[in-house]
Amino acid sequence: MEVLSSRILLRAADPQRTTAFYRDTLGLAIAREFPGGTVFFAGGGYLEVSGGGTGEAAGNLAIWLQVRSLSAVAAQLTVAGVRILREPRTEPWGLHEMWIADPDGVRLVIVEVPEDHPIRVDMRRL
Repeated sequence: MEVLSSRILLRAADPQRTTAFYRDTLGLAIAREFPGGTVFFAGGGYLEVSGGGTGEAAGNLAIWLQVRSLSAVAAQLTVAGVRILREPRTEPWGLHEMWIADPDGVRLVIVEVPEDHPIRVDMRRL
């Protein structure tokens, strides 16, 4: 299977509220809009918010968003009134992470990759 593109689909119980969260609170840029939905740029992928959700958190679903400075993002989200589910910390695997949730309870893992982390190592040069 050749994957040409991908996106995360969120079927929000209240699409306007959820769109506002991703657009205004998190500041994700809009890739495109269509009747009934909005597609956001999310790093190298896309996040589509559209209707049809039940309002229940999506179980094991989590959205992983890499940022340049976790401390700066944590401060911005706190000022914006976003409840931090788990404060920023360094995980055993070396990433700096914090957890928040969108209005439907979908968990967002906000990640800073330290400069010395293996994700940043160019394997072609080893």
